[in-house]
Amino acid sequence: MTPVPSASAIAFPLPDPELAARVSERMELVETRLRASVAQSDRLADTASRHLVNAGGKRLRPMLALLAAELGDGAAPEVLEAAVGVELTHLATLYHDDVMDSAPVRRGAPAAHEVWGNSVAILVGDLLFARASTTVAGLGPEAVLIQSRTFERLCLGQLHETTGPDEGEDPVAHYLQVLADKTASLLATSARLGAMFGGCPQDVVDTVAAYGEKLGVAFQLADDVLDLASTGAESGKTPGTDLREKVPTMPVLRLRARATAGTASADDLALLATLDGDLSDDAVLAGAVRSLREHAVLDETRALAARWAQDAVTELDGLPEGTVKASMVAFAEALAERAS
Repeated sequence: MTPVPSASAIAFPLPDPELAARVSERMELVETRLRASVAQSDRLADTASRHLVNAGGKRLRPMLALLAAELGDGAAPEVLEAAVGVELTHLATLYHDDVMDSAPVRRGAPAAHEVWGNSVAILVGDLLFARASTTVAGLGPEAVLIQSRTFERLCLGQLHETTGPDEGEDPVAHYLQVLADKTASLLATSARLGAMFGGCPQDVVDTVAAYGEKLGVAFQLADDVLDLASTGAESGKTPGTDLREKVPTMPVLRLRARATAGTASADDLALLATLDGDLSDDAVLAGAVRSLREHAVLDETRALAARWAQDAVTELDGLPEGTVKASMVAFAEALAERAS
């Protein structure tokens, strides 16, 4: 299989060399347009807006848009604009997320708020949202409506992550909905816009959007595993950042579920006490990461990520056999392997 070159260790495995060449060529065009789209006349805004673009990244969302468009007319010029629009949206969320999570590193580089402060990082995120909206507006009112609804889900996902579950609400179910809104919604939109502007029939558009939705949940669950199981050099992020900032992740939620059910061991309860305590000390945080890395809840999260990835594959059953479907299947399987 030929992986499309990207800045990430994980890329869409494309089994057909011709498909790989077409998508790779269009990704280069997306990259060029993306860099032009973040340019600002103001010096500070320009430098800060380019910060994360220059740091690289998976470019998963534009890749998915381009691949979905291959089910129709992948060469349609609107597809490139849709791909740029979804990546601009994603970049904007990263500036905001890193402020809210106090994340010191993003894509192997200092997070924007570490360089310019919270206010600048938030405002630059807003500028990129504006550029994304301008790009999508050129695609027509239906695309604007889809983008607006995605904005809403992104905000609700962040809000619900911040406030936590309501009294009596299942924390695991709440978290899965957060992932669906905060991560999966934009992947679903990426696939939807790609297929839509590729001229695909509505049933195909709906199919790839459903695939993107479940793929997004699988992707974030795999990230929960990697946040604990990988090194900072591998992930581009500081291991345990979510633990330090008390951001819930699936391994921790499953550990808490054991305590709620009365099945937690003494070691489990001691680990929970550590997680609920002060993790500002690097040695304490490293110990908590190590304990979770060796705990069964990490394997349970791996299995859950694999299950969501398989559900994403199942959504593709209605698509005709071919290289595009095979690539989507292979990518979902690669996600599951990424967490293994």
